[in-house]
Amino acid sequence: MTQEFVIGMARQALETMLMVSLPVLLVSLIVGVLISLFQAITQIQEMTITFVPKIVATFLALLIFGAWMSGKMIAFTREILINIPHWIR
Repeated sequence: MTQEFVIGMARQALETMLMVSLPVLLVSLIVGVLISLFQAITQIQEMTITFVPKIVATFLALLIFGAWMSGKMIAFTREILINIPHWIR
């Protein structure tokens, strides 16, 4: 295993992790911004009002994107496991 190979694998792992986590993080970010905007407009300064909608939105995003996310992770893991014999030669 060369240094370039290890860096390439680490890069691919980070790209997969970012691609898989992006939908849920974006949904949470959008809901958080909308709630903050609502709080600014209505001047409601309750700290706990942000948690429930963000948790619900996160769970809904996981339900919607969960199959795609697990498919990407399984494909990445399968590629690693299949190629192990080629890498240890």
